[in-house]
Amino acid sequence: MLRRLYHWTLSLAERRDALRVLAVVSFAESSVFPIPPDVLMIPMILAAPRRAFLIAGVATVASVLGGVLGYALGAFFFETVGEPVLGFYGYGEKFAEFQATYNEWGAWAVLVAGITPFPYKVITILSGVTGLDFVVFSVASVVARAARFFLVAALLWKFGPPVRAFIEKRLGLMATLFVALLVGGFVVAKVLL
Repeated sequence: MLRRLYHWTLSLAERRDALRVLAVVSFAESSVFPIPPDVLMIPMILAAPRRAFLIAGVATVASVLGGVLGYALGAFFFETVGEPVLGFYGYGEKFAEFQATYNEWGAWAVLVAGITPFPYKVITILSGVTGLDFVVFSVASVVARAARFFLVAALLWKFGPPVRAFIEKRLGLMATLFVALLVGGFVVAKVLL
């Protein structure tokens, strides 16, 4: 089923209203849809390289707005269902500890999930559940999603079709390693200073 969904998403890139479809997919992917917008962006940019940054901009804006929906789902879902369940099982206090830890490092979680292949929707919902400061969440989302989508757009604009295989196979790993090194560097700096 996932493979059919993937191929259906690829076929959307050929449509006349592909930019609108990209916006819908980017929005939905941030809260519920399993296929990342990159699968639409890549063929769209390869077909029209001069529109690469417009395409990345549409994906960024729609993804961040979808992240806001995910945040709201987490906030409302938790209050109506999650909190009573945790209280019933005696985990209310443990969740409060988790919430404090997550909110301390939440901006990093949003940045990492927004750039890497880790499902961004999980972090958007979790950020709402824990009540991560909305401004922190929003700024981290804009930075992370813009970095991811504009990097893909820039690579495709500059190098064209040969980079498609690289992006589809290795960019997630490279982004993950970059973020691990970045976070590791901040942790080491914090410990040493």
